[in-house]
Amino acid sequence: MTIRVLIADDQEMMRSAFRMILDSQPDMRVVATVGDGEAAVDQARGLRPDVCLLDIRMPRLDGLEATRLLAGPDVRDPLNVVIATTFDLDEYVYRALRNGACGFLLKDMSPALLVEAVRAAANGMSLISPTVTVRLLSHLAPQRTDEPAAPEQAPIEPLTERELAVVKLVAQGRTNEEAAAELYVTQATVKTHLANVQRKLGVRNRVEVAAWAWRTGICQAG
Repeated sequence: MTIRVLIADDQEMMRSAFRMILDSQPDMRVVATVGDGEAAVDQARGLRPDVCLLDIRMPRLDGLEATRLLAGPDVRDPLNVVIATTFDLDEYVYRALRNGACGFLLKDMSPALLVEAVRAAANGMSLISPTVTVRLLSHLAPQRTDEPAAPEQAPIEPLTERELAVVKLVAQGRTNEEAAAELYVTQATVKTHLANVQRKLGVRNRVEVAAWAWRTGICQAG
């Protein structure tokens, strides 16, 4: 299967660099490059790419609002959106998660990480490097030990002890393989636990699982 990618960035140099990296992959093809968020939404709705790679700060419509229109909770058939940005401000992260983004990358990433993130998004997964997890998602955590966790909708069923262990590792940026090794289980078992957690929390991907863990303070629990 060829992964069809749309790139939206207001800097022509970045669009060209991303395109060169992705088009060099045998299983990827860039189907459109645009310089603003409004064009990104129009092109994405028409082309239905497998992955939309969006910058945050763009003219006419920023990447966060474009993400909401393409992947938000009210979108009937959401697209896979990966944010690639130089900005790691907590309000950007929170909005992007709420708006349905399934991946986060900083623009100083390696080409290999970009390729891996696009491939993961196309397969309904998500990729957050440990650096990005710490720098971005940790902003969502309560800042003091005596600070109450943010109010969250309770899971429809309590999470098991092993599910909570998987959630903590995912929130710390561990891959399924790394989580399996730390917990002495198979990768299939980790995937099963994650699927159960997503169902119980009513979220769509591991990024939202990680965000939930940081917001509720679970990552700070012993």
